[in-house]
Amino acid sequence: MDYISTRVATMAESETLAMTRIARELKEAGKDVISLSIGEPDFNTPEEIKAFGKLAIDENYSHYSPVPGYLDLRKAICKKFERDNGLRYTPEQIVVSTGAKQSIFQVVMATVNPGDEVIIPTPYWVSYPEIAKFAGAKIIRITTQLEDDFKVTPQQLRDAITPKTKMIMFSSPSNPTGMLYTKEELEGIAEVLRENPHVLVMADEIYEHINFMGKHQSLAQFEYIKDQVLTINGVAKGFAMTGWRIGFIGATKEIANACQKLQGQITSGTCSIAQRATLKAMESSPEIDADIVRMREIFKQRRDLMFGLLKEIKGFETRLPQGAFYFFPVVSSLYGKNAPADSLYAKTYNRTVINDSTDMSMYLLYDANVATVQGVAFGDDNCIRLSYAADEKSLVEACRRVKEAVEGLV
Repeated sequence: MDYISTRVATMAESETLAMTRIARELKEAGKDVISLSIGEPDFNTPEEIKAFGKLAIDENYSHYSPVPGYLDLRKAICKKFERDNGLRYTPEQIVVSTGAKQSIFQVVMATVNPGDEVIIPTPYWVSYPEIAKFAGAKIIRITTQLEDDFKVTPQQLRDAITPKTKMIMFSSPSNPTGMLYTKEELEGIAEVLRENPHVLVMADEIYEHINFMGKHQSLAQFEYIKDQVLTINGVAKGFAMTGWRIGFIGATKEIANACQKLQGQITSGTCSIAQRATLKAMESSPEIDADIVRMREIFKQRRDLMFGLLKEIKGFETRLPQGAFYFFPVVSSLYGKNAPADSLYAKTYNRTVINDSTDMSMYLLYDANVATVQGVAFGDDNCIRLSYAADEKSLVEACRRVKEAVEGLV
């Protein structure tokens, strides 16, 4: 008997997590795998933030917290939004959740009805379409190109919007491309939203602090469309706090209340200890905080190093990312080529031809022992994603292995 619901049975597994799992299994089997698949900083949480978490335990923050988060934390998030982004929210407009992924899930479930259209510029973060489909939405994909830095244009959005459009799912800096939008580019998008007041935008800003182009620009800064923007952020990437599981929402009071009601039936308030640590993180200015600046500078050095190494790999076409910690090279010129017949890829999959991004990622995993993520997971089968959230020695060796494996294609 089939006990699994259709909504879960038809949901795709997160392919980034799947590749990480396969790489881990190969490591456990004794393979020397270098993982460039996971979207996680390889730094530890800053000491001052950890100290706040330890203090919270000693001060007995071991009871249920308010569903939307502690009031002093929500006030601190409001100060962060105003200091860093020029956005003014009240604590009643903030909901603290168990990670930015839950925040995204809740804003979609709180606003999107079955049959609504949700526009997702492609490539996208793997969970966007699955979350929208879970809400019963019809997905409208807009294809972007490498030559445009994978950024959607105002005219593309204007052409895609219909009376049934409810939401645009949008991120800057972007996972998987590493590209970010300038203030002028965001203003063009804001003008499209002004023309379409029935459309909301989920603005995912989780990579805000890993920005190599200067001050981060938030879509909600344009006052005339602020109520249409649902700003998502958190502490996972910029503060190396992935395991603390804290995300937050800034939205209208009506939408924040809806998210709070939903959260109250699912998780209630998130981890009390993690919230107290996040209170310290919210005091950190991205321009002067030593830990944020140090991590950003190291990521920039790694980016520059890896860009030079990738340019030496025949068949890899890429642009210099402006934020986050990913490369998303076009590798489709290598499709149709044969892997060596005696390669582990051929033996494992009983095939030699590299047909698509999944084949390419699997070939690199089994024959080069380098874990990447297939671009189809992000909506673009012409590409693969490589994370440079690893030490420089590992990046150099990984690129050497990839180059050697690609040169072995005939």
